[in-house]
Amino acid sequence: MRSSRIGYLSSLDQARDSTRFEAIRLGLREVGYIEGQNIAIEYRSARRKLDRYEEIAAELVRLGGDIIVVAGGIRGIRAAKNATKTIPIVMGGSGIDPVAGGLVESLAHPGGNVTGITNLTRELGGKRLELLKEAVPTVVRIAVLHESANPGSLRELKDVLPVAARALGLTVRSWEVRGSDDFEKIFAALSKERPDGFYVTTSPLMTANLKRTVGFGLKSRLPSVGSNIQYVEAGGLMSYDADPAESYRRVAWYLDKILKGAKPADLPVEQPTKFELIINLKTAKHIGLTVPQSLLARADRVIK
Repeated sequence: MRSSRIGYLSSLDQARDSTRFEAIRLGLREVGYIEGQNIAIEYRSARRKLDRYEEIAAELVRLGGDIIVVAGGIRGIRAAKNATKTIPIVMGGSGIDPVAGGLVESLAHPGGNVTGITNLTRELGGKRLELLKEAVPTVVRIAVLHESANPGSLRELKDVLPVAARALGLTVRSWEVRGSDDFEKIFAALSKERPDGFYVTTSPLMTANLKRTVGFGLKSRLPSVGSNIQYVEAGGLMSYDADPAESYRRVAWYLDKILKGAKPADLPVEQPTKFELIINLKTAKHIGLTVPQSLLARADRVIK
């Protein structure tokens, strides 16, 4: 087997991206690829700076690798797609609809040089509201923090959350963030309004300001739910999302198929089948919340 080269484009530095990156390594090892022996991985990080994606994608194309893996959102995938129409691109479980985003023709028949895993995590918004209501039965008014320029967040706010909120008897109010300077103003306004709960969406801007958002929730003693594992690991109360390790191990299947001659256009885009409920009991204690035992029993992971 000849040595192959994989370009890896991430929004995070390698230390913070270890869950995803190590899952791909493990998946590759399971199908016979050992880094340093028959495969090389060129790791590049945008370090959450959105304007660096194009530069890094172009660099990976210049290196002339066999495949580019994009671990992150639509901006990274689009940058890679703009940089090359010939090198296969594998999506690593980004929470977007790649059809609506113009990245593939359809999930069953991608049609171009992009395929891989899409979490479509925006569709889980209703389940997150349901879990927050179960954790805090008295919750009624939910503040939703979102990035105004993020298409996925806007779709979640428009199409997913209102329907679920009505069914659960909740009132949802969105708070729009356009840039990093907006967070403190919104936090000040929320301190006056005093909602019962806090729902934090996922986007590059939200991820870059995760610590600030979590800090506000802790200081205000607001029960909260986040859209990904990073939120609860940073100190948020709970999260519900696709299992990232499982999704990224599946990325290795795509890499193996493509390296053996399959075309991305013919490999259907997959959605995850395994999801994780993670609860941070340290945070629950800090905000004075007793999480119902029935919910704890269903948690895939509890942070103590």
